[in-house]
Amino acid sequence: MWQSLPVPSVIVGEGDLILEINPAAESFLNASAKSLRGVPVLDKLAIDAPLEEAFERVRRDTSPMFINNVDVSGGNAAPIQCNIQIAPMQGDSGAILLLMEPRQIADRLGRSHQVKKSARSAIGMAEMLAHEIKNPLAGITGAAQLLSMNLAPEDLELTDLIVAESRRIVALLEQVEQFGNLRPPAKSAVNVHDLIDRARKSAQVSYGAAMTFVEEFDPSLPPTFVDGDQILQIFLNLFKNASEAAGREGGTIRIRTFYDISLRLRRADGSGAALPLQVEIIDDGPGLPPEISSDIFEPFVSGRENGTGLGLALVSKIISDHEGWISVESVPGKTVFRLSLPVAPRVA
Repeated sequence: MWQSLPVPSVIVGEGDLILEINPAAESFLNASAKSLRGVPVLDKLAIDAPLEEAFERVRRDTSPMFINNVDVSGGNAAPIQCNIQIAPMQGDSGAILLLMEPRQIADRLGRSHQVKKSARSAIGMAEMLAHEIKNPLAGITGAAQLLSMNLAPEDLELTDLIVAESRRIVALLEQVEQFGNLRPPAKSAVNVHDLIDRARKSAQVSYGAAMTFVEEFDPSLPPTFVDGDQILQIFLNLFKNASEAAGREGGTIRIRTFYDISLRLRRADGSGAALPLQVEIIDDGPGLPPEISSDIFEPFVSGRENGTGLGLALVSKIISDHEGWISVESVPGKTVFRLSLPVAPRVA
């Protein structure tokens, strides 16, 4: 049972020294059980909670304690929000059991169910206001262009500003309106590497000209079952975000594909859906601002000064419509977006 526990688990003895850890904890700490036995647990785990007081209380009261939603990191990895359980070991007055349940997947899945509701709010606002706003904007833009014909060169800057800002507002409204596309994805068997290649070529001749693309593909991957145009839009969006984060100096975008059978999602009808096709897009930019990293897929949340906060919300909506999954891990110097997609069904 100890070897089979799916959550990182540590037995802590007197002096808060590690007595034993299970395989899940070895993976979490990126170290073997042999190398960790006898090491102070707080030397290997960084937990945003007063663990010493918690250990003392559990030993004194011989009763379990639960600490929810705390950041835990180990093995030089980025912090992950976990629920922690601490309990006394039966038959050993000094030993306690520490269980850490990462909430990353559960929270991300919960947010994926909420993103449609959030997007619908944006849809309702856009549908109500888009028509009323676009018509006056078209008139303003046309009037400014007519005025510019009779202005001196030193005054053209003002009319150019009116035209540019009017077009920016129209582009914003059109981006919000994309959420209103309730048409189900036109799914077909698609080679995901072909979509990535098309997106890379498009990026390299425009916003990603200063970026270096590194491909680490698994050529044995079977076709995925998606709407190719919509998934292409996701790759274009992620490449653009990485390029803009890198700035003029440029950087590296590493694209990795592989097969992983560990992730399954439950559909609304109760059936299970395997998502074994994995695509990781990794950049070496500054990373996501910590204060918005947990909400980056929500509408109107952006880390850029002039960002609309709709690009990644649209990405999340597309993935949700495909019954797929997207996650992000970000620290300064490394941001990883991971897409999990289904395999195309076999045709008899």
